[in-house]
Amino acid sequence: MDIHKLLERVKNNEIDLAEAENLLKKLPYEDLGFAKLDHHRTLRSGFGEVIFCQGKSISHLSDIFVRFYERDTNVLGTRASREQYEEVKKVLPMVEYDETSRILSIQKIKKPGVGCVAVCTGGTSDIPVAEEAAQTAEFFGSNVIRIYDVGVAGIHRLLSKMDDIHKANCIIAVAGMEGALGGVVAGLVDKPVIAVPTSIGYGANFGGLSALLTMLNSCAEGLAVVNIDNGFGAGYIATQINRLKNE
Repeated sequence: MDIHKLLERVKNNEIDLAEAENLLKKLPYEDLGFAKLDHHRTLRSGFGEVIFCQGKSISHLSDIFVRFYERDTNVLGTRASREQYEEVKKVLPMVEYDETSRILSIQKIKKPGVGCVAVCTGGTSDIPVAEEAAQTAEFFGSNVIRIYDVGVAGIHRLLSKMDDIHKANCIIAVAGMEGALGGVVAGLVDKPVIAVPTSIGYGANFGGLSALLTMLNSCAEGLAVVNIDNGFGAGYIATQINRLKNE
C-alpha cells in the first residue's frame, strides 16, 4: 500500500475516512497467522518486502502473493521452484518466472531503469546466482550490464570488457572455485565492488567456503562480500548504491 496515494485519495474525496481507517488498520503489517506481511517496508526503505519462496508451502506462498498484489504492490519472490510458480499462476496468471534465477515476480508498475550496475561472473556455472543479482537490481529500478565468463583463468577476457565495467556505478563479481574475481575487479576500478561467492567448485571448495574466504581476505580496497550464493543480497545493495549515485 502506498501511504502517499492513500492520503491523496482521502484529500480528493475519492475514499471516505472510514475506508481509509480500515486500510490503515492493516499497517504496519498484516497478520495472516502463518506470516506477517510488512506493508510499511517501502515507506521505510524505498523497497518493498521480498518473499523467500524456498521451503514455503504452496498455499502460503499463493496467499502472500495475492495479498501483496491486491495492494498494488510489485511482488518479488526468490528461490522459487517451478512447482510453486505453476500453482501461483493459477490464482495470478500474470506472474512471471525465470528458470535460471528462480525468481518469481509481478510488476504492476514498471520502474524506469536508472544508472548502471555491472554483473560479472567467473564462469558460466555462476550465472544462476548472477542472474538472481541482475534481475533483483532490475526489479528495483537499476539498468544492468551482464558480463559473464570473465574469470581469472583467462584474465584477458576480463580486461577486454573494462570499458563497459567502468560505466557502472557499482560492480557485482560472482565467482566460485577460489573466488579470485572479486579482488581482481576491485583492484582495477574506482567503484564499489560487491563480491558474491558461489558454491560452484570441487571438493576443497567446501560448498563455496573457499571462495568466501578468498573474498573476505582480499587485499583490494572497496570490496564488500555477501554470503555464499546470495545474489539477491548483492543485487539489493548494488541498487542502493546506484540509487544514491543517481540522487
